[in-house]
Amino acid sequence: MKWNMLPAPKDGGFRMEGYWVWCGSVVKGEDGKYHMFASRWPKTLPMHPGWLVASEIVRAVSDTPEGPYEFQEIVLPARGAEYWDGRSTHNPHIVKHKDTYLLFYMGSTHPLAEPNPDTFEGLQDPKTIVARANKRIGLATAPSVFGPWTRRDAPILSTRPGKFDSFLTSNPAPSVSEDGSVLLIYKARKYEGHEHGKMTIGAARADHYEGPYRVMQEGPIFSSEYHLEDPFVWKSSDGYELIAKDMDGNICGEKYGGIHARSIDGLRWELSDTPHAYSRSIVWDDGTRTMLGNLERPFLLFEDGRPTHLFGAVSDGVKGFSDAKNTWNMAFPLEENPR
Repeated sequence: MKWNMLPAPKDGGFRMEGYWVWCGSVVKGEDGKYHMFASRWPKTLPMHPGWLVASEIVRAVSDTPEGPYEFQEIVLPARGAEYWDGRSTHNPHIVKHKDTYLLFYMGSTHPLAEPNPDTFEGLQDPKTIVARANKRIGLATAPSVFGPWTRRDAPILSTRPGKFDSFLTSNPAPSVSEDGSVLLIYKARKYEGHEHGKMTIGAARADHYEGPYRVMQEGPIFSSEYHLEDPFVWKSSDGYELIAKDMDGNICGEKYGGIHARSIDGLRWELSDTPHAYSRSIVWDDGTRTMLGNLERPFLLFEDGRPTHLFGAVSDGVKGFSDAKNTWNMAFPLEENPR
């Protein structure tokens, strides 16, 4: 990688009392401030899988990229079970293209009652099972970072029977070109009988961000031996670069650490010579070091053509988010790596 993570401000990022906070994605608004689009859901439900049935995308603002960010509004609230994204919105990824703000996200729905915290059965709850199978990728657009947001009544990338993405599509990672065309990297699962298979990463393209989006190959862009999620992709002088979460640690050497890969065309990817992109072991601005339970949903903020900050969803657990008491979105300043 061409940059290093600097110490992170302990009082930075975005937190909300009473909520799990995840999926931080940041854009500089027309007001000159930094606007984070994030997911939140109430702590009356478990962190996982509460997001599947109760997540909503919100906007927070800060004068600086590091934060702290202050909550402003709910951007994509629940809007009814009859909509494909009517019960949960998650995985926001904000992009500004010319005079339009593009908010890529995952949405889901189910036809059952609102979850009752006293009786919610977690991963085995019927609401969770149905909502997971209904995960799809969508797009909302607005003329201003303040909205109003126009949501589509159909996802931009659905599932395909018999393919590697037959069960769900989620975790959108777009690279939007100047002409409005898009390379969309995304997470997928396929049906294996009545269950879903492991996570894979696919690639789709569109001549314009409004679509249609076309999946570019029959299989995932990485070998099935690579267990990855949470991709982030950007255009470089040689093609494309990507970072993603290493679920098992057998690629970068650290479970839940970050991998780095490159591609000429966005379809054929190769790991970098040093594939370990970032670590969960981080240094704070007071000099102390912490091994975070999670550091995922990576998002790079680019200014003047170079990445200045890495944003990540983090937890204070030691076993990932399964034992976390708090989750929030953190900002990590970057510096150029002289190597």
